[in-house]
Amino acid sequence: MQLQKNYFFTSLHIMETEKRIKAFVRLGCFLRQFGTSGENKDSEKWLEKLNLEFMAKAKETISEAAFYNPWFTEKNTLRALASAGKMLKQEKLEKWLSRYPLKNHNYSKKKIAVVMAGNIPIVGVHDMLCVLVSGHTFYGKLSSKDDKLMPLLASIICGIEPGFKNEIFFEKSMMKDFDAVIATGSNNSARYFEYYFGKHPNIIRKNRNSAAILNGSETREDLEGLADDIFRYFGLGCRNVSKLFVPENYDFSYLIKKFSGFSGLSDHNKWDNNYRYRKTILLMNNIPHYDTGFALIKEDPSLSSPVTVVHFEYAENEESAWDMLEKQKNSIQCVASKNKGRFSSVPFGKTQEPGLWDYADNVDTMEFLLNI
Repeated sequence: MQLQKNYFFTSLHIMETEKRIKAFVRLGCFLRQFGTSGENKDSEKWLEKLNLEFMAKAKETISEAAFYNPWFTEKNTLRALASAGKMLKQEKLEKWLSRYPLKNHNYSKKKIAVVMAGNIPIVGVHDMLCVLVSGHTFYGKLSSKDDKLMPLLASIICGIEPGFKNEIFFEKSMMKDFDAVIATGSNNSARYFEYYFGKHPNIIRKNRNSAAILNGSETREDLEGLADDIFRYFGLGCRNVSKLFVPENYDFSYLIKKFSGFSGLSDHNKWDNNYRYRKTILLMNNIPHYDTGFALIKEDPSLSSPVTVVHFEYAENEESAWDMLEKQKNSIQCVASKNKGRFSSVPFGKTQEPGLWDYADNVDTMEFLLNI
């Protein structure tokens, strides 16, 4: 898909909701092929045709993205694509959309500006899904860190359903002539977003972090899942766990052993450089810490931790840990725990597998889009 600098809005044709959903179901089938589980056994003629048209281009784009952004390793991008594919199953889409009055919705087609983050691969795919399924036009501002994968997905969905060709546009420079905004960024960029987009209906997302609560009874599977929550995508996502709450006198030795499955991160140049830099700072300042050989664990009250560092804080019990988190609720994306907690609680190993209804910053994007 060509990047567009100019956009001429038209509402001559509104695609049926069923058609939109069917297109994303087929996109999901295509994307599940990038997984390793062999879950996708679809051999329909349409998929064979789609593979002929897009599979070679997809593989080329995945390699290109890794070349321009070393954090987007091919392994991580393949995992992100496959995860999106699992999300886009018909039964999941139907369950998600059943809570919204799409069939009875009085469409007023709007142009939605979507400013996307670039911290992990295809992080903007859920916003694209919401905008298009709700019947609006997607007007995306690409992050320089992820300016190849999202246009690839757009070209594939347009190949599946040509009606989307007049509903998906990307902008490299200043955005203009739009009706509403969804913008994702840091706390600093949020101030700019609020200034620039404040007069429009908007969702403006700021920094969020995720945490985990441990009680000492976690199994091997729990801790291996926690390692995935922390280290998948190099810990760069808002759903990556950056802070642990542990009991007094917690024994970190068993936890550190379970982290060893990610020791290969030290082979990644940017990761290893960060690790060595952070380790040097801790040693020079005589700051107590645990060293896994590829990552560092240190006591710190902050929810947010630098790349390669995991923060922890002691809590008298799980209830007191939730009390501490409650005070920072607006800065938390989700919490991993063995027991169901008060808000946004997920099992260990599942923080990076949100459902379609698990909205960023807990703001219902579909409700916003259906009421503008």
